Amino acid sequence: MARKKTTKSKGSSGLNRKNSESFIVKFSNHADTQLCASGLMYKVIDEISGVRVTDTDTVVINQRIMLADGSVIADSYKAGMPEVFTLDEAIEGLREGILLMSVGSRYEFVIPAELAWGRKGNGGKIGANAVLHFDVRLIRLG
Repeated sequence: MARKKTTKSKGSSGLNRKNSESFIVKFSNHADTQLCASGLMYKVIDEISGVRVTDTDTVVINQRIMLADGSVIADSYKAGMPEVFTLDEAIEGLREGILLMSVGSRYEFVIPAELAWGRKGNGGKIGANAVLHFDVRLIRLG
């Protein structure tokens, strides 16, 4: 008898919304969490005085992207291969967050679904209404 192949679920829209809301509340309770008007939340892990990013820059970053349940969906730190992209290629919340940074700095971002992939998800590992948790080090401008 053949067995069905199962894959890990990226979560239902309602479950993701509930998990996201819970994660956002928990993260916002940290004393050093900053909240932007857009809903983006961040914590400065390592602040380096230096060149600031502009919205037309290409950036070279290391990033770890996690879901509200802590599962890692991408990790360039571990892979040893920094990401390179122009800011207009980034999701809205990540773009907003990177614009706060100077070269060499490291921040944590919590990006609500409406600043990420929204109600549709990305069709891959990120489901509908999923909050994203990023750990980003801005290595240099490209």
